[in-house]
Amino acid sequence: MLTRRDFVKWCAAVGAWVYVGGLAGCAQRLYDPEGPPGASAFTPLDPATIAKFGTPMLVPPAMPRAEGPDGIDYYEISMRQFEQQILPDGLPKTTVWGYGPVAAASADALMIHNAPSLTIEATHGVPTRVKWINDLCDENGAHLPHLLPVDPTLHWANPQGKEAGRDTRPVFTETPGPYTGPVPIVTHVHGAVGVGDESDGYPEAWYLCDGPVVGYARNGTWYDFFAAKAKNELGVEWGDGFAIFQYPNDNRACTLWYHDHTLGMTRLNVYAGPAGFYLVRGGDAGDSAVTDSRTGSPAILPGPAPAEGDAPDTRYCEIPIAIQDRAFNEDGSLFYPSDRAYFDGIVGPFIPEGDGISPIWNPEFFGNTIMVNGATWPYLEVERRRYRLRFLNGCQSRFLILDFGAIDGARVWMIGSEGGFLREPVNISSATGAGRLVLGLAERADMIVDFTDVPEGEYVLGNVGPDEPYGGGEPGDDFEPSDPETTGVIMQFRVVAATGTDDTTPPEYLVLPALEVLPTESVTRKLALIEVMGMGRGEAGEEIEGPAEAVLGIVNDDGEPEPLEWADEVTENPAVGATELWEIYNTTADAHPMHVHETVFELVNRQPLAMEEDELAEPLTPVGEPTGPLPHEAGFKDTVIAYPGQVTRIRARFGRAGQFVWHCHIVEHEDNEMMRPFRIGPEQAGQPAPKPMADRETESMDD
Repeated sequence: MLTRRDFVKWCAAVGAWVYVGGLAGCAQRLYDPEGPPGASAFTPLDPATIAKFGTPMLVPPAMPRAEGPDGIDYYEISMRQFEQQILPDGLPKTTVWGYGPVAAASADALMIHNAPSLTIEATHGVPTRVKWINDLCDENGAHLPHLLPVDPTLHWANPQGKEAGRDTRPVFTETPGPYTGPVPIVTHVHGAVGVGDESDGYPEAWYLCDGPVVGYARNGTWYDFFAAKAKNELGVEWGDGFAIFQYPNDNRACTLWYHDHTLGMTRLNVYAGPAGFYLVRGGDAGDSAVTDSRTGSPAILPGPAPAEGDAPDTRYCEIPIAIQDRAFNEDGSLFYPSDRAYFDGIVGPFIPEGDGISPIWNPEFFGNTIMVNGATWPYLEVERRRYRLRFLNGCQSRFLILDFGAIDGARVWMIGSEGGFLREPVNISSATGAGRLVLGLAERADMIVDFTDVPEGEYVLGNVGPDEPYGGGEPGDDFEPSDPETTGVIMQFRVVAATGTDDTTPPEYLVLPALEVLPTESVTRKLALIEVMGMGRGEAGEEIEGPAEAVLGIVNDDGEPEPLEWADEVTENPAVGATELWEIYNTTADAHPMHVHETVFELVNRQPLAMEEDELAEPLTPVGEPTGPLPHEAGFKDTVIAYPGQVTRIRARFGRAGQFVWHCHIVEHEDNEMMRPFRIGPEQAGQPAPKPMADRETESMDD
């Protein structure tokens, strides 16, 4: 495997940057937690001073349903601003955003907003309908500003551009400060299969809170088109401050999650808090289809999971666990960089001058604190029995390598990924070595952790992924693991005596439902991951080269990567029902977790790309033997890690016509051009046309 360290060594060997077809293939990174010289003032709460393992981990309750049509699970859910005790008791609360119910069929329903939010429980084949409400207004109805610095020089939602300029990259005559206007949102259920495009959370279908709007566009470019489609196909009416989406739940039983997906703002909106689990149950590939190989009878998986109406003292043995990285200021507020200097010391020139470098956007961000289910470094009390833990990497840019090695006697198995159950259970301790599991951004792992033979006591779940961009390889050899005192720690398990017998099926005896065999592909597409560089200056006037944007593109007939921006015409246009092979050529120095909306796919293989004189050769050429998916990747997925210097091949079937997106799930990349629309089937009558990019050419920097 070509690791990121190998790639950077090649850069050093030629004494500068390696370029592929004029595009950067290597990138320098500076990750001092205090920021480099010239960075904005960072008055952080030192993570080393935050007490660990004093807060019990929240087990997210089930989202209460509202009264709705027969045959449909109906919810009314809003996004609000509130304070939450994320840091340990005794430290300040944190102002965050989160989803929560605003209507419920039961008088005893749990009506709370939280970050992460309550879990939506869905049933295979039974539609779920959600009224998603933007409630980011104050008690007087006035729009609330963002909690974090919004860079208005990106190609973003841009409400201040009004109708003509929304969803564009604005043109400036001088470098602007952060945007302070009303906040747009649009919710995406990550991994939903067969969903209509009107309900997928398209990045240009955002909407503001239902408050007075003066000088701003109220809705995104696609909002009205999708509102009309929802009325025609679903019989629902959208209105100011909300949209009504419907999910057919065509997925196999699996772990999904929901989060904001606004154009150019996803990194900020999600960092502020709004996200939650969405679990699909039942169907031919659900829990009841799992059998015990010893008897052939139905297996018993660990449970229960949270459900509506549970007693407060219910002990759960199926638990979703969202891992996120954050940083905090001393007053408890969320920290997120307010200028580009924090990343690499560039203090200018910025858009509209220089090489198109934005003044606030940071190419990646690594929080210095780990948050699990909405609390920093919590503990979970577990009995000496088996548990089903559904892990989500909800970080900004951080790849996790979960390390169970310090839990003496634990037996760890993975039974499912994003698309449901795997082909067969995978013993993580023996299959991946040392009880470790790589989890890319937005990837999920459905795991059984057996604490039966773990002595009573306290044990730490670790993380040996890097505190910088990940490119594959082994911790300690190819990269430095996370800080063992802070980001190298996820949470604590407190193992206590079992209170009863455990009649669940040992994971080695589980027979998982068969996986569907996808048809042979009719089309192969060659796609490219590209990093575009720009030149800036540091505080002392020195030249500093750094990423201006991360982009997607295609590999042309000559084998050269061609970058494409969000506003360029659609190049990926599968036919309805078609199965395609997408070959993703990664020409950058980093691994990228690639997500395709509307469908799930199978990872076919990965293959190195040819090198020539310490550069990626052109034309881009796969060499050597392809390697198949790792055991824990041998199932259907919606997010896959594309490693540097490799081509990653996925096979997918595209079942429903409409306009969707594919993108990198490093959210800082996604927000600055590493996302592209794709269309299944023909254009729809009356659909909005792509907006042309503004003229971004500027004069060269003075010597």
